[in-house]
Parts: sequence; structure tokens; C-alpha cells
Amino acid sequence: MKLTAKFLCLLFCLGTVARAEIPYPNPIRHVVIVFQENRTPDNLFHGFLSWPGINPANYDLASSGVNSKGQVIPLGPVALGNAYDLSHSHSAFVAMYDGGKMDGADKIPCSGICLGSNLQFKYVDNTLGILDPYFTLAANYGFANRMFQSSEGPTYPAHQFIFGGTSAPSAAADAMGQFVSENPSAPFLSLYIAELDTGCLAPKNEYTYLIDPTGVETKFTNNPRGTFCFSRNTMGTLLDSTGYTWKYYTPPSVNLGVLNPGGGIWTAPASIREVCQPNESYTECAGQEWSNHVDLLSVDVLKDIQNCQLPNVSWVMPNGLDSDHAGDPLNVGGPSWVGTIVNAIGSSTQCEGGAGYWSDTAIIITWDDWGGWYDHVKPPIFNGPQGSYQYGFRVPMLVVSAYTPKGYVDNVQQDFGSILKFTEEVFGIPAGALGFADARAVGDLSGFFNFQQTPRVFQTIPTVLNLDDFLSGTRPITAPDTD
Repeated sequence: MKLTAKFLCLLFCLGTVARAEIPYPNPIRHVVIVFQENRTPDNLFHGFLSWPGINPANYDLASSGVNSKGQVIPLGPVALGNAYDLSHSHSAFVAMYDGGKMDGADKIPCSGICLGSNLQFKYVDNTLGILDPYFTLAANYGFANRMFQSSEGPTYPAHQFIFGGTSAPSAAADAMGQFVSENPSAPFLSLYIAELDTGCLAPKNEYTYLIDPTGVETKFTNNPRGTFCFSRNTMGTLLDSTGYTWKYYTPPSVNLGVLNPGGGIWTAPASIREVCQPNESYTECAGQEWSNHVDLLSVDVLKDIQNCQLPNVSWVMPNGLDSDHAGDPLNVGGPSWVGTIVNAIGSSTQCEGGAGYWSDTAIIITWDDWGGWYDHVKPPIFNGPQGSYQYGFRVPMLVVSAYTPKGYVDNVQQDFGSILKFTEEVFGIPAGALGFADARAVGDLSGFFNFQQTPRVFQTIPTVLNLDDFLSGTRPITAPDTD
């Protein structure tokens, strides 16, 4: 018998408005998407193979790789807050992919303090337990073996995909396989930093690149102003149309010491006209959608959980020191940041009539791109009219909920579109309603959830930093990514 939305709401969501019908009974009322920076499973989770109580055979993690000279390179340890960064442009993807041979990682350029060779073949050293929150979550909840970024490049297109299912400027461009493939850039000697100043409020002549189905990139310029203000549906649009709430928590960007009201490359709504609703001079996101849904302070997600104001769907971007981005020795707060978000949800017994958010929330933790680090799994290249731009390399993904079996390992092909597809199914939106990556996704995360089991009791995730540390206001606000 098919359960109606009204009956499901009586079972699971007393005190809320009735939801639309959904394809399978579930109690989820909140989806929290935590989007970290620039890692692969081989790089971030190699040390997990020695974690107590897990079966290493279940996890597709390599201890070595092959470089362009045919040499087998053992993965060596590197600090989470290491002093160099690797390119993750589309050309870096092409170099590492090497026509499917997966032997070109050593050709990816390095910046910063780049001492030695084969710096791409590294795993994060967990000798001091800095990754323990991630490993605890992986051991106790869900881990994805085959999660791929939907794009083949850096931050800007990846964030467009996680929010709207495509980096194309329009639905028509998506159908033709014309995707924004790179971060924006600035003309030589410009007095602004393109990575911190893009989207609808981008200065004239800022540029990026569009890739076509054959893999050719063409320069794409914000001239006239507003060209980078894309008009297409997003998951936010779908949620608005069905009466559900959403919020995009993101750090602000600072350009020449001035707060940029439109956010940076990690603030996907800043590039969507229907959300930003820029004023006539393209100097301010002036619309009600922007003020209602975009929060330019990441830690506000913790405040909203405390105040029982968690929206139905949240996108959470990290502050720079909590992002896992390579190149800054001080950037080591990511595991504690993610663990603190989970702990806040798990201990929110003051909310939902005393039930708390834990029993009705799905937490999806993933990383925006591979960051130039080696990964041994060859990505499947999307076979369709959109061309070869999808998919990119693997990124880690953890799924946490009261309905996720302990130690579950998922082997279904997933990508950012799978997260959107899952969100649609949870809230009764037709799967693939965007017509973008959500419609092309193979998986929908459903294997991570057993809604027939009794909700699991939450157990606190040990972290070095805690709620008070993040809410104290003493941690500097920095960009999570400038490349």
C-alpha cells in the first residue's frame, strides 16, 4: 500500500506542514550538505585502513600509484596543513587522466614550497589523530567508494554543480555540453582578485572558460557586466516552488580589504540571477531570495541549529582554516569543523519538540574537487550529448544519519547530481527535475539509509575544537579557496 504524505507526516513530522508524496517512506526533514575542499579518498583516507575494527578489504584505497615514467610511487605522508598546493584546473585533470591511463599526476603543477618529486602521491598523516573525526564518522556511518566530482576542474564549477546541477550558463548551454570549466581570472594588472569577486557582481572583463563537448575550452568574458549572472533553475528554485526552506552558509570574500557583498567562487548563488537579483549597476545582490537564503557567515549554521532554525536543506561552506585546502600549514580545523556540525545536530534535543534534529536529518559530507592529489580510480566519462566533461576524479563522501548502518560501504557510482537527486526524492520533488546532473546521476544515495531500522542513538564525535571554539568569534575569516 502506498503511504500518503499526510500519513507519513503523522508518523514522522508532527508540528510541520505536510510534504508531497515521496517514492519511499522516510522520516528525513532536513538535508545538510557539508562541502569541504580539495581531497581524494587515496589522499585523505589512506590512514583509515589501519583504523580499529574496520575491514580494509571493503575500502577501495591505494597505497601506491604510477607516474608518467611508469614508476610505481608509494604514497608518502604529508601534513593536513601542508605548505604546498597542487593545480586542479581542467588542464591538470587532463594531465592526470592521460587518456584513461591515470598515470599523469606527476605532471600536475605545484605552487608554494614544493620540495622533492612526485608531491602529488601523498596521503594525509594521521599520526597525531588530526583526522580522527573523519575516521570515526566513516567507521560508524557511511563511506562511498565510488563518489566522483561532477566537473573536471576547480572550485567554481564544482560549487555550481552542487547547488544547481550544472556549471553551464543556462539550461540550453547544459544540453549542448557548454560548461564553465575554470575559476574566473582577472586581466593583467587588474586591481581586484577574480577568485574573490565573481558571479553577478563580477567586474567587467573578468573571464573564465567554457568547454564544449569535444573538450575545447574558449575564453568567456564578463562583458557586458551581468554576463556571469546565469539564469537557470537550481535546487533552491525547486525547494522554493514546493514550499521548503533552504539556506546557503558561506564565508564572505574580502577584496582589497572591502567585504564583497556577492561572495566568492565558493558562493554558488552569487552567479544565479534568480537568487542574487542584482541591482541595475551590478554592485549588489538586492533580491529577497538572496537576503532570505544566503548567509555570509559559515558558523551561523551552528547558531541556527542551536536556535532550532535549521532549514530543510542547507549547503555549508567552510571557513578557510577549516576547509582542508592544501597550501596553508594553519588549515587543520576541517575535521573538528565537520565533527562539530554533526555533534550540534546530534545533541539538538531542545528542538523538534524534544526529539531533536538527529532523527530526521541526513548529513552528507563531501569535497568539491580532487585538489591535484593522486587517486587510483579512473572516473567514468559521461556518455551523452553533454560530451566528456563529466565526471571528474573521486572525492571522499561520508553520509551520516540515524538510519545509516554502522560501517556501511557504498559501491554505487555517485556524483554531486546524486546528492541533488536524493534531496529531490526526500522532499517529493520528481527525481531529475532540474534536468541537469540530477537527471544524469546513476546513484541517489538510497543505499546509505535503512528507514526500517530503529533510529540509532547518537554518540558524540570526539573533536579537538568544539562548538564554543567556532562560535567565539576569535577565528579569522578567510577564503576557503582561491584556486
